Amino acid sequence: MNPIVHAELSWLTGARLSARRDRVLITLAGVAPDIDGLTLLAGEEAYAKWHHLLTHGIVAATACAVVFGALAKQRLLVGALSFAAFHLHLLCDLAGSGPGWPLWYLYPFSPRETMWSGQWNLASWQNSLIGLAATLAVLWCALPLGRTAVELFSVKTDGKVVAALRARFKRS
Repeated sequence: MNPIVHAELSWLTGARLSARRDRVLITLAGVAPDIDGLTLLAGEEAYAKWHHLLTHGIVAATACAVVFGALAKQRLLVGALSFAAFHLHLLCDLAGSGPGWPLWYLYPFSPRETMWSGQWNLASWQNSLIGLAATLAVLWCALPLGRTAVELFSVKTDGKVVAALRARFKRS
């Protein structure tokens, strides 16, 4: 799945938390599994071998939850939501990264692959629909919450996005 969609879904996981820092940490947890994508720098063969192996499992999920929870204002809640966002990433990859591309959830404890026979291609209508729904949900958050995932990059710009959306879709 597209990293932007992973980020949007992860941001939505913690969107209702009051501290921006906590929302950022949960979003980072949701995109963290793709750090093993840096193996592409060593070539396509290395990427094919190591992506979905090194950081797409329980060890990395637990490490992220502990680290991001420790850095948060609401430690236990952010730790739990980070664990959930990380697993949401894994679920999306399991479904929509392409047929025949497994995860090694229990690595390094077990070489067992986790796959699903219904996997769809990365460039699929399913991923496009999920991406569209995530983007619309993020934009909708401007109305009740007064923020969108744009806050990840700029609070000032997010304020302008929220103001524009509220002006256009203000409630009566």
